[in-house]
Amino acid sequence: MAVAAAAQLDQRDAGEAFSPRQREVLDAALELMLQDGDGLTMASVARRASCSKETLYKWFGDRDGLLTATVQWQASKVRLPSLDRENLDARSLEQGLADFAESWLSVLTGDISIALNAMAIAHSNAAKSGLGGIVLDNGRFAIGRRVKPVLEMARDAGLLAFEDTEEAFCTFFGLVVRDVQIRALLGDRPLPDRTAIRQGTSRAAQHFLMLYGVPK
Repeated sequence: MAVAAAAQLDQRDAGEAFSPRQREVLDAALELMLQDGDGLTMASVARRASCSKETLYKWFGDRDGLLTATVQWQASKVRLPSLDRENLDARSLEQGLADFAESWLSVLTGDISIALNAMAIAHSNAAKSGLGGIVLDNGRFAIGRRVKPVLEMARDAGLLAFEDTEEAFCTFFGLVVRDVQIRALLGDRPLPDRTAIRQGTSRAAQHFLMLYGVPK
């Protein structure tokens, strides 16, 4: 399987593995998180989504299973552009990274993601809650699994030069997210609009290529 195909498969599994009805239920859970925070229960989701608790338990197992699926569904909204080795060059790589970064930052600064991350931080030290680990595993780490194969593909094509893929990804993460997410979590408003996000992520892709790009 090609690297690009593998990255697209990971993205598909994260979101398209859910049926349309399951997505409706997960959207209802996200709305409740935005409205009630950590007061979300299986019963409240069942009421909001007009389904039975038995159905929720059948689909997701328990509350942590529902939370995991909800975070996966939210993270799947970040779209990775299709890049294939045969047609990859410096221009398409920069555009692909910029498009991905724009989608990524747009999702991160949305009300739902802010609410999810705020809840995860609030309960990161609470033994009763695994939300912190769920958000980390299915958010940041999942995004890394989707982006690293693209970076390695560009390296194999002679467009990027780095030894440690995780380090390169962390650099890209820092250039894209900067302090925007933490400021959003701390209530700094207004949030960046679409134009500001596009301009910032375009610069992030350019700066990343300045650091890791191979001169022609």
